[in-house]
Amino acid sequence: MSILGGFGTSLLSFLVVLSVLVFVHEFGHYYIARRNGVRVETFSIGFGPELFGWTDRAGTRWKVSLLPLGGFVKMFGDADPASTPSAHVVEMTEAEKAVSFHHKRVGQRAAVVAAGPLANFAFAIVALGLLYATAGQPFTPPDVGGVQPGSAAERAGLMPGDVIRTIDGTAIQRFEEIRQIVSLKPGLPLALTVERGGQTVALTATPEVSELTDRFGNVHRVGLLGISRAGMDYTRHDPLTAVWQAGREVAGMVGGTFTALGQMIRGDRGTEELGGPLRIAQMSGEVAQTGPYALIWFMAFLSVNLGMINLFPVPLLDGGHLLFYAFEAVRGKPLPPRAQEYGFRIGLALVLTLMVFATWNDLVQLRVVDFVRGLMS
Repeated sequence: MSILGGFGTSLLSFLVVLSVLVFVHEFGHYYIARRNGVRVETFSIGFGPELFGWTDRAGTRWKVSLLPLGGFVKMFGDADPASTPSAHVVEMTEAEKAVSFHHKRVGQRAAVVAAGPLANFAFAIVALGLLYATAGQPFTPPDVGGVQPGSAAERAGLMPGDVIRTIDGTAIQRFEEIRQIVSLKPGLPLALTVERGGQTVALTATPEVSELTDRFGNVHRVGLLGISRAGMDYTRHDPLTAVWQAGREVAGMVGGTFTALGQMIRGDRGTEELGGPLRIAQMSGEVAQTGPYALIWFMAFLSVNLGMINLFPVPLLDGGHLLFYAFEAVRGKPLPPRAQEYGFRIGLALVLTLMVFATWNDLVQLRVVDFVRGLMS
C-alpha cells in the first residue's frame, strides 16, 4: 500500500515535532504559574498511562505518557487536565489556598492561561530569528523580472522592471510577500502601488484562480498574477534585524491564516484544506527529509497555528478560559458552575467535531478512503 511508504519516518518526525511544540506550550503555562506561586503537580507530554518520568524538588511530576497527541499541566486545585476545580477547593486551608491556581486573582489566572499560546508565538519568532541570523532569510527584492503573456499581471499593466511597493495598503519588502498575499486572494481585485522609472503608478490586478497540487498531494485553490522574480538570495541578518524579520513573518502567518479561515466561512475556499494529525505526520516526514532549515520553518509555522487555535474563544481551549475570566472580571465573580459546565460541553463537542472533520479530510487526501472502498468492491 503506497500510502504507508515512509510512514515510519513520518510518524517519528511527527512525534518529535509535536512533542517539542507541546512542551513549549505547556512550559509557558508552567513557568508563569510558578512565577505566580502556584504549585504544579504534573507536567505531562501526552495523555494516558505514564511511560516514564521523574519528580523534581518542588514536587512536580514530569512525565511522558502513552498517547502523544498533546499534553497538559495539572496545577494544585485542578480536578483534571482541563483545569476543572476540584471539590477540595472550597475546603482548603489558608496555606493550600496560597498555592492553589483557583484561588489566585483573575488577572494571575488569565496570565497563566495566556502564557501557553504566547510561548508558541515566542518560540516561532526565536526559531525563525535564529535561522535568519545564521543560515539567512530567503530574500528576493519585490522586482518584477518577467510578465507572462495573457496573465492577470499583463492585463493589470505590470511590466518587467516594476517594483511592487504595496498591495492593498500592505508594504512589500520581499517578493515572497507578494506571493503570500496573492495566493490567498484568487479572483479578488488587489490595489497595487508600483514604482516605475522613479514614478509611482497605481494599478489594480485580479489574480487568476488556479488549483495546484503540492508535493504532499493537497489541492489548493490559489491566486496567480503571472509574474516572475528577478533573482533570489539568502540574506543573513544581525540578531535584532533577524528577530524583527521573524516577527514580520509570524505576523504574516497569522494574517494569512485568518484570511484563509474567512474565505472558508464565506465559501470562497474549500474546507478540504483543513488537515489533522495524519496529514501533519505526513508533512513532518516529507519536510524532515528536505533538511533542517525547512523543518525548523515548518515547526515555527505549526507553533503559530497551535497558539492561534488555543486562543480561539471556545470553552475547553485556552481562549475559552480567557473568555470566562473576562466575564468574571466584568461581573466581579465567576460565572455560575452550571454555565461553565454547559460551556465546556459545547466546547468539547466543537473540538471533537473539528478533529473528526479534519481526520476525515486526512483520510480522503491520503487516499485511505479510496483504498478501503477498493477492498470492499
